[in-house]
Amino acid sequence: MKKLIWLVVAFSLMFAWGCAKKQVPQDEVVVVEETQVVVVETPEEKVEEVVPPTPMEIYESEYKNLPTSHVVTKGECLWWIAEYQQIYNDPFMWPLIYKANRDQIKNPDRIYPGQNLEVPRAGFSLEEVKAARKQAGASWKALDPQENAVVPGEMKAALGYL
Repeated sequence: MKKLIWLVVAFSLMFAWGCAKKQVPQDEVVVVEETQVVVVETPEEKVEEVVPPTPMEIYESEYKNLPTSHVVTKGECLWWIAEYQQIYNDPFMWPLIYKANRDQIKNPDRIYPGQNLEVPRAGFSLEEVKAARKQAGASWKALDPQENAVVPGEMKAALGYL
């Protein structure tokens, strides 16, 4: 009886870990913070005042360092690629990648290892993002990108996330 229980536990663990999606190593994200030093001169003395960067400036500097292309590896699909933290961190935004790479992708369900896909970082509006999320199957109640989605800073500010 004990062997049967151990066998059931072993198979349960195997299925629990074996069915999870393939983990792709995330590139290290380098956070660059810039500070401005303002020198205020008074007749008596010079006072240095450090002005910390605004959240928008921090986000924009991080956004500039994100990759603008992705090489497809075996087992990936557009949904997973869009879900990666350094891409869009939102799987419902895969149609943006598809539209930018129509010359390489004839069918969005068929991408192949080795394809170098462009990841659009600018040149799309909030309405295009909403249309892409709707096309991907997002609920009509949640067409705005989520707060943790990687979109241009102006879009995050317009949505009230920054």
